[in-house]
Amino acid sequence: MEVVICPPFIYIPTFQHSNILTIKLGAQDCFWEKKGAYTGEISPTMLKDLGCQYVLLGHSERKRLGETDEIINKKLKAALSAKLNPIFCLGETEKERDEGEIQNILKSQLEKGLNKISKKEIKNIVIAYEPVWAIGTGNPCHPSEAKKVLLFLRKFFKKNLILYGGSVNSKNATPYIKEAKFQGLLIGGASLNAKEFIKIVKNLST
Repeated sequence: MEVVICPPFIYIPTFQHSNILTIKLGAQDCFWEKKGAYTGEISPTMLKDLGCQYVLLGHSERKRLGETDEIINKKLKAALSAKLNPIFCLGETEKERDEGEIQNILKSQLEKGLNKISKKEIKNIVIAYEPVWAIGTGNPCHPSEAKKVLLFLRKFFKKNLILYGGSVNSKNATPYIKEAKFQGLLIGGASLNAKEFIKIVKNLST
């Protein structure tokens, strides 16, 4: 099992010198330029210097603040250029789900997000399916429904890691791996409780 921690930027150094060799380090976002006059932004090369191996990109909470598919595309390219492994978040809103548009929405996000990224580079991207309506609501996507999305995504990604995220906790985590066959989980709110997070890891380790 691989455990990746993606703390806020200011806490990355706390994990940088950790002796817990089984934990890998990631960040919650990055900018799309390597350097320049971009006050307050964090470049992917800065993250690499801090020991990060992964970076979350395209999370719905970032989109809610105005991040577009085109911006996500630039960030993906920058992260790959810096030899970071992007965790590319995809997902539909409740309205889009109710209208039966899940596959169309995901396909659009993929086409725009991966525009002009080579097949060789795409192999280094982790895909995270996070239905927007399930994030932080306590209303997770049922594993059987999530599995349908996984099978759809597998048409485009034969070997990439594909994760599920959205109201995951220690009580519901296992079915996403053992029944729906996701290869990992992107855990949000539950990760803020150390005991709960450890319990999830232990449950999936058995």
